[in-house]
Amino acid sequence: MKHVAKSALRGDIQGLRAVAVVLVVIYHLWPGALAGGFVGVDAFFVISGFLMTSHLVRNPPVGARDVWSFWMRRVKRLLPAAFFVLAATLLGIRLFAPDTLWRDWGSQVVAAAFYVENWSLAASSVDYLTAENAPSAVQHFWSLSVEEQFYLLWPLVIGGLFIAGSALGAKRVLIARYGVLCLMVLSFGYSIHLTGNEPGIAYFSTLTRGWEFAAGGAIALIPAASKDFRHSHVASALSWAGLAAILYAAVAYGSTTPFPGSAAALPVLGTAAVIWAHAEAETSPTRVLAWKPSRFLGDHSYSIYLWHWPLIVLLPFAIGPLHWPEKLGIAGATVFMAALTKVLIEDNFRRSLDRSRIMTGGRFLLAGSLGIGLISGALVGAAAQREQTPAEVASQVLEAKDNVGVQCFGAASMVNDCADSDKGPLVPEPAAAKNDRSDAYADKCWSQGEFDSRPVCTYGNGNTKVALVGNSHAGQWLPALQQIAKQRDWTISTFMASRCSPTDSELAFDSDASAEGCLDFGKWVLDRTAHGQFDLIIAAARQSLPVHGETFATTREKAITGYESYLEKWTAGGTPIVVIRDSPFPGNTVPNIPDCIASSKKPLADCSGTPKTWNSMDPLADAARSMAVGGTSVVDMSEFFCRDNFCPAIIGSVIAYIDGSHLTATYVRSLIPYLATKLNKVIRDPERSVDAGVSPVTSSQPARHQPFTPAVLP
Repeated sequence: MKHVAKSALRGDIQGLRAVAVVLVVIYHLWPGALAGGFVGVDAFFVISGFLMTSHLVRNPPVGARDVWSFWMRRVKRLLPAAFFVLAATLLGIRLFAPDTLWRDWGSQVVAAAFYVENWSLAASSVDYLTAENAPSAVQHFWSLSVEEQFYLLWPLVIGGLFIAGSALGAKRVLIARYGVLCLMVLSFGYSIHLTGNEPGIAYFSTLTRGWEFAAGGAIALIPAASKDFRHSHVASALSWAGLAAILYAAVAYGSTTPFPGSAAALPVLGTAAVIWAHAEAETSPTRVLAWKPSRFLGDHSYSIYLWHWPLIVLLPFAIGPLHWPEKLGIAGATVFMAALTKVLIEDNFRRSLDRSRIMTGGRFLLAGSLGIGLISGALVGAAAQREQTPAEVASQVLEAKDNVGVQCFGAASMVNDCADSDKGPLVPEPAAAKNDRSDAYADKCWSQGEFDSRPVCTYGNGNTKVALVGNSHAGQWLPALQQIAKQRDWTISTFMASRCSPTDSELAFDSDASAEGCLDFGKWVLDRTAHGQFDLIIAAARQSLPVHGETFATTREKAITGYESYLEKWTAGGTPIVVIRDSPFPGNTVPNIPDCIASSKKPLADCSGTPKTWNSMDPLADAARSMAVGGTSVVDMSEFFCRDNFCPAIIGSVIAYIDGSHLTATYVRSLIPYLATKLNKVIRDPERSVDAGVSPVTSSQPARHQPFTPAVLP
């Protein structure tokens, strides 16, 4: 059987590398222009699988020494540049990024240094606490982590298959071929399954990406194309078709494409087709792929990939928003830095490590990983020293109240004349604001994933039973409701889910299992709350997902219909329901408020918005307000977020948001007297006008306990 003898020197493969890295860089710089450019990573995986398997077939790793030698070659080839870029990125984080990011990003650098960044991101993808975090400067190391894990395991797989072939008395390459094909099929099937059920994990998992490497490996193990075939028009057509498949995926795919799953087959098989065809005819794309500029980009693709993302993420902190000129500058700087890194770091270190008797590959791996880990740890430690403890935040609240006056602290500044209330020290400080959350987070009160686990948290021990229902925008009100509960003799039980809200409309989750699970969660909430188990139900939700089959632009009416249907069933049991209208959504213009404040010289101007730009669609409140159903009320707190067509990020010296969506616990506590008053008006005076911020309703269920009365609470 004929195999490729010197695949690493093939011009078409270097050209494919160029195509892959250009797709990724364009996608990261101009995502709107090439929404599926992420498939360049998949092309890289196939190429790596082919090249590594070709090498292992020529030099079968049938002993421990062979495997170790293979690993050390990978260390010498890949790690010097990676460690250098990680060190430079750490320096950039310390110099340019706000301290609100140091802890998270420093931890991710550690994960990148030990090549487990993909698993770190997989865990974050299903962790509600990290859902709003900004992408780190080393997030692109997820694919390098997958690749390194492949390099770790693949020689063991190929070596094991060769040994099995020898033991069975069969052709070793034949056993290896069928073994790799089996692994490819298993991994592909698992990828389809997990993409449909846990897409966040599926995207980063080595197990779902393994088949892409195996596809390249299979090409190395099947008979190579003959010389006559390579010069034929059929080979040219196959090669062009493969290249077209990659480019089509880059153009046609986007953020709504379930990936990797079956969709990954198009760029993977396209790449495999180009590699196997090895087209050499005049009409083939090889002339373009092997063109000198293409080969240059392919030769430097690894360093280009390493450098482009840290520059994209860190430069805005130094020079501001990136526009076309800045993005073109980043593209040029990336290629320049890559060329220097290739010569001064990659090639130089590889030669030095080959010659050195002291700094061997293994020692370099250990020293580099530990060194990056220690520097990252120092950054995380510096961040920890700057963060405030809850006691320090509480003390600072008292100081701020003394400084600006109680009448101008937090929400009070929105109803009083407080021109200078935002000129004092901020409460909490930005780094602490990111963690200034309700107790629902620490107590893990959220149902997540497929919503089959449904925790119920209880706060207070009063006679009046209150259910708090919704998603995270219900949980954000808990700090105020807990204090009101103490004063009003309430017991609050939570029924909350991540991104899932109580509706009869199927929401467009990224997996069918989550969509069905959310509907089931809503039915469970009805069963637990709609039959007189509670004296009052308080609901709030952000519409973070459109209704299935709709976009955000078209979802409002169908979302309202789903909530109206649900509310009809919910109110049938006679329990009064109060819907708190959703708070503004800064994420429309500011991804993360504390990060913006920490990095801005004019935070009130740079990090604030308007009612229009921060508008948050709230079909739940709209449904409750429009329905002629007794027992449903709407409390609108909008006047405490926006005034005079301005929605400040800092309100009465208080940072109002923990991210680009949720309120800080400190600001919610400053709303206690105003929320208490509005709740009281709903319960005691159902004929209140809508102009007062409360929708008029009546309750068909008589109160079983003393009516709620207004109080100014601490």
